[in-house]
Amino acid sequence: MPSVPQRVPASTHGIDPTLLDANSLEVIAKLRSAGFDAYLVGGCVRDLLLGEIPKDFDVATDATPEEVKGVFRRARLVGRRFRIAHVRFGREIIEVSTFRKGESSLVELNSDGMILSDNEYGTLAEDALRRDFTINALYYDPLSGDLLDYVDALKDLKARRIAFIGQVDVRLAEDPVRAIRALRFKAKLKFDVADSIHSALPEAARRLQAIPSARLFEEFNKLFLLGYAHAAWHVISSSPLHQALFPGTLPASELVSKAMRNTDARIAAGKPATPGFLLAVLLWEDYVARMHRFMPMHPAIVASNLAADQSIAVQTSVIAIPRRYSTFVREVWSLQPRLEEPSPKTLERLVSHKRFRAAYDLLDLRAQIDPALTPMFDWWTKYQAQPDLRADLVASLPRARTPASGRRRRRSRKGAGTGVSILVP
Repeated sequence: MPSVPQRVPASTHGIDPTLLDANSLEVIAKLRSAGFDAYLVGGCVRDLLLGEIPKDFDVATDATPEEVKGVFRRARLVGRRFRIAHVRFGREIIEVSTFRKGESSLVELNSDGMILSDNEYGTLAEDALRRDFTINALYYDPLSGDLLDYVDALKDLKARRIAFIGQVDVRLAEDPVRAIRALRFKAKLKFDVADSIHSALPEAARRLQAIPSARLFEEFNKLFLLGYAHAAWHVISSSPLHQALFPGTLPASELVSKAMRNTDARIAAGKPATPGFLLAVLLWEDYVARMHRFMPMHPAIVASNLAADQSIAVQTSVIAIPRRYSTFVREVWSLQPRLEEPSPKTLERLVSHKRFRAAYDLLDLRAQIDPALTPMFDWWTKYQAQPDLRADLVASLPRARTPASGRRRRRSRKGAGTGVSILVP
């Protein structure tokens, strides 16, 4: 790789300066005024070249994190593996990273070659070679308007190709999460992934076991909560990473596919989306299968709780599920039988439950797959939309599904039929 970049002027690369973020420009201007070098870098430059408005603007500089903090009083230093500075402007954070050194004995690796610490600083050219993908190693100087390309990134960008800088096996050994990032960019950008990356995915999947589950939860959110969840699920579920990340979810799950499409639609419409709901859907079929295995040995409610414990525990061992979301998942699951066979006496209390809407949305997805659930889902839709007619609607509650259509009722020992209904997807 050259130590002198290809320098592309504004008249050639075509980045629209009106799309630049004012706060990131202020960071660069202040660093330059303090005697440092600074550029926009990474995904924001890539997206600008593709004609898209970046979600985040990152800055790379030769100032150390401590020096950045000296320039900006509102800067906060974060990270242990890679020390960086966050400069806050209200709710917006500009991430400022220091140019990293190429080869260095001070970079700490574990026995598998994974980077544990990399806070050795270098030059702009060395920093370009330390980045993961060519298309993320472009530097933009907003003052001159020039674009700096050390790694033929523009060539890969034009070819719509995702390729690593350097040896694939080394880059994935340094950080196996890069395999997830490669597939995420494939989903987001609709680019092709280099054959060398595809060939390395089985080994990368094995190495993901060493990644902290909390970090993988961050990757989960990036995959599925940024507007391209359905495409991301398609590329992940059809890759060797699927079993490593989602051991309890079937790759061809129609329920999950529908949920991902709905999530994209919500985000496109400016509506909120929560990882809790996606987790409830991703683990639903696994939870139901486990519950049925417990049913012959335990009362229904015990079987349900044991199944929920196991299903969530298996997933949490890979991708951390914060308690607020695991509680969310349990509550949504526990409301399914109450939505399928509601008691007229508890309807209003059920509708006012804080997880009712999420549980109703899960019932919607299930009804799209299982027509036997459609009458009950339609009834709940009318019940919410026509509060003045609720008395009449209660009188017309659909009859519960028969055992032949997938429900089982566990009777009490006295034969009163007061047990809990058990569901199948």
